[in-house]
Amino acid sequence: MNYQHKNLLASGRWFQMNIFEQLANIGAEVGRAINWKNKGNQEYSRLAFERALELLYFTIEDKKNHCKLGELLRLKEVLGDYFMGENQYKSSAENLNKYFYPYNYAARVISNNELLKSVKSAQKEYQENLVIKANSISDLLER
Repeated sequence: MNYQHKNLLASGRWFQMNIFEQLANIGAEVGRAINWKNKGNQEYSRLAFERALELLYFTIEDKKNHCKLGELLRLKEVLGDYFMGENQYKSSAENLNKYFYPYNYAARVISNNELLKSVKSAQKEYQENLVIKANSISDLLER
């Protein structure tokens, strides 16, 4: 397989992401594949599907996701059936997108919470440094 996401794999960044972020990224590629399929561009749809599949393989290989292996393998089967098979499972663009929406939402909430924690931590550190460097309250107020 010719990897499209070599940097994610080589840097280990993919494995640093939580399951919500991983599935949100897979969902983005699935969404692209669906959009191209709806526009009648089978080649671009296939390429986006292959990128989604590649990310899904990375997610399946991620040891922290072993308890979700059954769901991930079913997802691989459903996506393969929808994009390359006979759609035996009667999947639709709508229900595939609905499957990924909660992961996208959760990834954003977690990301925003982590950002907020980082900002609060930086603010606290900044304030502690001000107090340490200040010789008096007047020094603190001048800053």
